[in-house]
Amino acid sequence: MKRNTKIGDVFVVHLEDGTKMYLQYIISDTTQLNSDVVRVFSKKYSSDSEPELSEIVAGKTAFHAHCVTKFGIMLGLWERIGNIQPVGTFEHILFRDSEDYGKPEIKKSERWWVWKINENEVYVGKLEGAHQSAEIGIVVKPADIVERIKTGQYSFVYPDF
Repeated sequence: MKRNTKIGDVFVVHLEDGTKMYLQYIISDTTQLNSDVVRVFSKKYSSDSEPELSEIVAGKTAFHAHCVTKFGIMLGLWERIGNIQPVGTFEHILFRDSEDYGKPEIKKSERWWVWKINENEVYVGKLEGAHQSAEIGIVVKPADIVERIKTGQYSFVYPDF
């Protein structure tokens, strides 16, 4: 089994309800530990369907996340099904991180940083306007991505804004 991954790789996540969803490794983000950035697609497919890679990646994106894609393979959470280039643009993707992450007693933070992939972080303090739509930018475990695919949210504790 090939465990190394590369930009453009598409992965399938099989869900318990007999469906599957897909994600794609689109770039490495030097701003966040040189981690893999994936886009998770919104469309759910039946387990017996075999969509073309071009159809999958043309679909709407549900969310973006930082992770280590090869760990998802090693843990059996997803499998690589192919590679397709180009991966699209990513200049519009915005991430956020709070100085209060890891402090469960703080429910709402006003100490936020935002950044775009491979750009310097910018301290913004209170998260307002367009910054509120930024994705949580910490490197998450592959299981966290699968949890968000299933439930629409992460299960770990993270401050609100």
